Order: sequence, then structure tokens, then C-alpha cells
Amino acid sequence: MARLIFDYDPPDRFVAGTVGEPGQRTFFLQASEGSRLTSVALEKQQVTVLAERVEALLDEVLRRTAGETSVPAAVPTDAEDTAPLATPIEEEFRVGTMALAWDGSDERVVIEAQAVAEDETDDETALIDETEEGPPLLRVRITGATARAFVKRSLALVAAGRPPCPFCGNPLDPAGHVCPRANGIRRAS
Repeated sequence: MARLIFDYDPPDRFVAGTVGEPGQRTFFLQASEGSRLTSVALEKQQVTVLAERVEALLDEVLRRTAGETSVPAAVPTDAEDTAPLATPIEEEFRVGTMALAWDGSDERVVIEAQAVAEDETDDETALIDETEEGPPLLRVRITGATARAFVKRSLALVAAGRPPCPFCGNPLDPAGHVCPRANGIRRAS
């Protein structure tokens, strides 16, 4: 079976977003270009790690070029995106492996998100090689400004979850939770 690759170079929009209430949210990466729309599901931790790594990559590009690049040091106001995910949200696949790169020739951040593979040992090879077979793949090439906006939105999205318990740090549900630091006594939020 031929590999399904969703390629956006560049997308009109690339964001992380959620569906559902805190504690029951499903996280998505969503890319769109014209009438094309691709949504892939992933874990909250994957969103956090991707945002942190993109930010570190952009900071490193700025450092190495001594600021002589199109990468902004902060999010330009016109690049911010606070709109909800586009609908309909149809999950193409669940992300297993991600890759991140900087293409210096056209100053673009390249993000690849690949579906969970049956054979986990082939994940990295499939991301690097342009193979005709393998799990579905979402690939986006975005500017530094779009990448900064992605980072800001993603980190705010993750932080908007359930507040942590002041005693144990675990997430608080609206009805409280069984706190291990309180010997199993239910603490109210």
C-alpha cells in the first residue's frame, strides 16, 4: 500500500488545538491550505515537547546567525492565531513519531508527524527516508514567525488544562481528587 503523505509547503495555518473539557481533552495538530485540511491526534506531552523543541531550534538559529535571519525573537502580533480548530475535525491518524529540522536554504522549520507504526523500529528511518511505503505522515514547512506563533499557542493550550494540586502536583478534577500526600483523603478543588 502506498504511503499517505500530507504535505504543506507552506500551510495557510498550522496550529495545535483541543476538543473537549480539561481532563477529557483530545489534542490535535491541524494544517490547512485553501480547502485542504488535515488533523492528526497526539498526546498532551507530545504537544509540550514539540513546542519546547521548536522554540529551542528557533533560539539556536538566532544565536548561530547572530540575528541575521528572518526568524523573529518574539511572536509578531500579526502572526498570532487564537481561533479555534477548523471544522470538521476528522482525525487522519494518531501521531507516534515526530521529527524537527531547520532548512537553512529557504529559512523554514520542517515538522514531520508520523502515525504510530506497527513495527516501531522503522519509525526513525521512515521519517528520514522518502520511502513509498510506511505509515501516514504529516509534513509542514513553516516560517520562523509562524513557528513562534505555534509555540506560544501550544504552550498556552497545555497550560490551560486542569490546575495542579498544591500538595502533590497531580491535576485537580472539578470534584477534587484522592491526594497521595493526604493519605487518600479526597481534597476539594
